[in-house]
This record gives sequence, structure tokens and C-alpha cells, in this order.
Amino acid sequence: MLASLIIVFREVIEAGLIIGILMAATRGIKGRGHFINFGILCGVIGACGVAFFADAIASTLSGMGQEIFNAVILFTAVILLTWHNFWMSTHGKAIATKMKAIGNDVTIGAQSLSVLTVITFAAILREGSEIVLFLYGIFSSGTQTIAAMMTGGALGLAAGATISALTYFGLLKIPARHLFGVTKILLAFLAAGMGAQAILFLEQAGVITTLTTTLWDTSSIISDDGFAGKTLNIIMGYTSQPSQMQVIIYALILALNLKLPTMLRRPLSNPINQTATAYGHGSTLAR
Repeated sequence: MLASLIIVFREVIEAGLIIGILMAATRGIKGRGHFINFGILCGVIGACGVAFFADAIASTLSGMGQEIFNAVILFTAVILLTWHNFWMSTHGKAIATKMKAIGNDVTIGAQSLSVLTVITFAAILREGSEIVLFLYGIFSSGTQTIAAMMTGGALGLAAGATISALTYFGLLKIPARHLFGVTKILLAFLAAGMGAQAILFLEQAGVITTLTTTLWDTSSIISDDGFAGKTLNIIMGYTSQPSQMQVIIYALILALNLKLPTMLRRPLSNPINQTATAYGHGSTLAR
């Protein structure tokens, strides 16, 4: 439940930033709410369509071997999570600047109100599609039931929407960089855990036959079947008896998620912070 809550919360916050900036920049424009709400509705419908096709594709490919299929799904989710962390870290400023510019164009009449629907639709569809793919990866790992995922997703949606709304109205003064910083770390551990779980599936299928020796055994301290073990497995992919390959892949994925965005980002640039600043300006406009 916790993993799905974190993912949905993060995606809702990101979509909320875009929508919040547009709403703040077009405050006072009659009918802007209808166009934005219609974009949200279309985006949700589109994301549901992605979910339907993802399930259909999964059913088609499941004959390739359940272990191999699960590993492919998990590695896909790992790649998407890693790219997602990197992309948001390096493009946050550009997103905020572009959204404010478009909102200002609508305000002065240089852009049609319909552009609000298009951008909102694209934002909801993108984040919603990522939620579908990420949750499918979690489900494939076998660490969560559908009921737990739905509960976590609902809580993440409610929390993300609430914080986005409070921030927009200027009632909550939590810089977005702090929210993204915490969720970035959590998602990094989640991606690393998925990668290690994918390796386990490939080892069970006989695809990986090297470095399969168990590196350590902490089952006497924290059992995989206990509450603490299950919780740590969901949060950071804990397993009491990891193989050498699992530990190597875990460390590589974790390092990529935590270090790559910082290494490739330009010096003196903090896009997430600047996104938060732009959103903060939007909140001021909205009050």
C-alpha cells in the first residue's frame, strides 16, 4: 500500500503543479475552470484507456513464462522511474516557465482558452499513464495485493490533491523541492527494490546463472514473512537472503536514481526549487 501511495502522491503533485500554475496565471478569466476541468476529465479517461491496453498486452505476453514476464515488467518500471526522476530534476524550471507564459498568453487573449484543456489533458494523461505502468510493476513484483494498491492509490490521490489545492490557495507553505526531494529518495529505493526482484525472477527462471550465491542471511534478525520484513520490502526492496547479482543491481539502480540527475544537471541550477518558486508566485497571484 505504501509504495502505491508514494507513486500516486508524487504524480498527482506534479500534475497539480502544472494545473496550479495555469489556474493562477489565468485567474479572473471567465470560463477557464470549465476548460481545465474538461481537460482533467479527458486525461483521466485517457489514462483509463492506457490501463486497459496495458492489461490486454500483459495477457497477450504472459505465455512467455511468468517469471520472465514479471522481470520484463519490473525492469520496464525501473527504467521509467529512473528516467522520470532524471527528467523532472532537469526540466522542472522549463515546465514552470512555459506554463506561466501560456497562462499569461491566455489572459491577454494571445491564446485561446482551449489551450488550457489541451495542456491539462496532456498533464493528466502523462501522469496517469505513469501511475498505471508503475503500479503494474509493483503488482508484478508480488509484494502487494490489488486491494492494498487501490487503497494506497486512493490515499495518494487524496493527499496529493489536497496538498496541491492548499498550496494553490496559499494556505500551505511547503516548498515543492522538499516534497520532491523526499519522494525522489523513496522512489529511488522503490526502483532499486524492483530491479532486485526482477533479478530474482530471472534467477528462478534459469536465465541468470552467475553470481547467484546468497551474499548474506538476516532472516534471524528480520524475517521476510514478518511485519518489519514485509514493510521494508515494500519501501526499499528488502530481502533477507539476496544473491550477489541482486545486491549489485540494487546498488547500481539506487546510485543512478540518486546521483545521475545531480551529476548531469548544470551547476548552480536547481530546477525543482525554481519550479516551486514559480508555483509559489502562482499561488500569490491566486490569493
